[in-house]
Amino acid sequence: MLPGTVREGHDRTLLLEVATRTLFPTMLVFSLYLLLVGHYSPGGGFSGGLVAGLAFVLRYTAGGSVGLGAVFAVRPPAIIGTGLAISVCTALVPLVLGVQVLTSAKLQVELPLIGVVSTQTSLLLDVGVYVLIVGVVLDLLRSLGSGIDRDMHDAGEVVG
Repeated sequence: MLPGTVREGHDRTLLLEVATRTLFPTMLVFSLYLLLVGHYSPGGGFSGGLVAGLAFVLRYTAGGSVGLGAVFAVRPPAIIGTGLAISVCTALVPLVLGVQVLTSAKLQVELPLIGVVSTQTSLLLDVGVYVLIVGVVLDLLRSLGSGIDRDMHDAGEVVG
């Protein structure tokens, strides 16, 4: 079971909460799969980031800002800045090495028990885009969701 608290009893949807707690980790793993195979197959940082963002939207829908805060304690602007920094550094490092911007190179690493793993340096750009998209979705949930939570709270005070 995932950590976190839930909404008050009258605002809860048990089926949605159970489905979210089941689907959330699966969606995040699938988003990482899209991120890693994006250079050779359909996917990439943007697609993986959108799937991860949808997982957080589902988590927010089920648990509100309380459920989202249990999953991510880092502020979204810091996540956006990290993703942007990774992307920009990945784009500019080849320039420092004397080649064109965004030039990609193939890397091969020998890992014990796994064997030879090869990848492209463009994967780092995809990682930066992935982190950037997740940060933007979390920032949208935080800013737009605070109004929704405030409206729900005000409606509860008027009715109750």
